[in-house]
Amino acid sequence: MSSTIGLDKDDLLCVLGPDGSVDAETDPGLDAATCLRIYEAMVQTRIMDDRLMNLQRQGRIFFYLASSGQEACAVGAAAAMTPEDWAVPGYRQPGMFLYRGVTPKQIVAQCFGNAWDVTKGRQMPVHYSFKDQNMVSISSPIGTQVIQAAGVAMAMKRKGHKKICVTFIGDGGTSSNDFHAGMNFAAVEKAPCVIICENNGWAISVPVAKQTATETFAQKAIAYGMPGLRVDGNDALATYKAVRDARERAVRGEGPTFLEFVTFRMAGHSSSDDPKRYRPEEWCDTARQKDPIERFRIYLEGRGLMDAARNEALHAKCRDLVNQAIQENERVAKPELISMFSDVYKDMPPTLQRVLDEEREARGEGRFP
Repeated sequence: MSSTIGLDKDDLLCVLGPDGSVDAETDPGLDAATCLRIYEAMVQTRIMDDRLMNLQRQGRIFFYLASSGQEACAVGAAAAMTPEDWAVPGYRQPGMFLYRGVTPKQIVAQCFGNAWDVTKGRQMPVHYSFKDQNMVSISSPIGTQVIQAAGVAMAMKRKGHKKICVTFIGDGGTSSNDFHAGMNFAAVEKAPCVIICENNGWAISVPVAKQTATETFAQKAIAYGMPGLRVDGNDALATYKAVRDARERAVRGEGPTFLEFVTFRMAGHSSSDDPKRYRPEEWCDTARQKDPIERFRIYLEGRGLMDAARNEALHAKCRDLVNQAIQENERVAKPELISMFSDVYKDMPPTLQRVLDEEREARGEGRFP
């Protein structure tokens, strides 16, 4: 991958046309099973987003952050990774979690912060962590995941593992100090990682023009001495190909790649945001015409892998999974008090034991054995 290819504003890696047609030169040639799995993960993500956003509006969960419109970014990237690869995600990658084997029940549990939540209610909603799928916890500080991903990748390199680490950052996150430190560290050390910037046009209410003076984000790769590529983030085959090629480069020992996925977000930045206050509706109407799920569905129909009946059956299956996950999670109690203390230290120190005992006595529960 040349460091000068795909950096210009009009130079965008694209495989799928709006009508579902395929560019033979860039087509990664995915088999039917992988294509159907990609589509299901995108559909599942959209349905889960809609349902959990409604739960937040009803006061049943406290916060949510949707990825609607950006499903092809996370799912395409996940499909290009191996199960042994690591991910340090941002906020809008639930599609990656689902593709890599996380269940809707686990995701919903984290949003409720109940006893099923693997983080035991310690993180705010949408700050997922799934150790079994090699996915590091999402953290709120902006840009820190780039440094974390470079560190994870360096550890694997030093151990001689043929694995990579993929991380995501938003267009606004490129203005953070940690983005620059992480990019430089990854490039200098030739860390086997793929750094993906999801350029969805807005950092909460701030447009791209207020984030960078460069024509594209991909151009930033030049300054750090790594390849950069601008990709159609609404095209699941293009995001797959870009990450697959970057992965192959990384495992050959050639270092990191910076990818700019040009996409859009259908909803606000989060459930606390009202995008109508700053984002023109005409912009949204134009962006919705590039819906990655609809685009991929048309492609599947062209290959004879999808039709109206199968599509409706898939949507019904995904709705049932999400609804069942919500119903079951709402019946689960909050984490027990002991969970606040039990895995902070390998052996609980006397000072912490004393605080626990005092709290349990105040609750009339007696001392913890």
